[in-house]
Amino acid sequence: MIQVMGGKYHHGDLRGELVRVSLDLIAEQGLAGFSVAEVARRAKVSPGAPYRHFASRESLLAEVAGTIACQLADRVGAAAGEHEDPADALAAAAGAYTRYLIERRAGMNVLYAEGLHGPEHVGLHEQTRRLTDEFLLRCLTVAPDPATGLELMEQLFTQAHGYGTFQLDGVFVKHGYSVDLVVKKSTDAAKIVIKGRIVGGDR
Repeated sequence: MIQVMGGKYHHGDLRGELVRVSLDLIAEQGLAGFSVAEVARRAKVSPGAPYRHFASRESLLAEVAGTIACQLADRVGAAAGEHEDPADALAAAAGAYTRYLIERRAGMNVLYAEGLHGPEHVGLHEQTRRLTDEFLLRCLTVAPDPATGLELMEQLFTQAHGYGTFQLDGVFVKHGYSVDLVVKKSTDAAKIVIKGRIVGGDR
């Protein structure tokens, strides 16, 4: 048991609770609002308690980022799995990324945050690779060559992230766009990009 503020006690997996609270904090305030102190306050533990499980702010954030990458990989994989056509599957994956970003304010912006690039964050790198592979392998399926596949993956990530960011920043909200509409626009835009990369497609 770990004593917490207010004289109560926290039971169970504090490490997992800190990650969960961190995910919720980022969803509410974005990466800029993330701090170990605020995570501890929301988890109702002392300011020093998180450091018994994570050596630094970066260590906790890397664990959170790894969870985000895992959740994203699951989301895009499930969305793509609903389509037999490779191009439609890839476009659905892009739309799933946009939806997750809007819901959680988390995507590549968190996975590649400052301080998370070191060799000590092996788990994060593995989960990030799993996510990129969800896209890259599908891009290689539709692209005429590996170089084009890499470019396509970069473009899809950039485009999908951009649609989500415009919604989060209020640009699309001012136009009255719903989340579903933004996701559809992201998916449709991805289809156009993919078509342009397929052999015989419009260039």
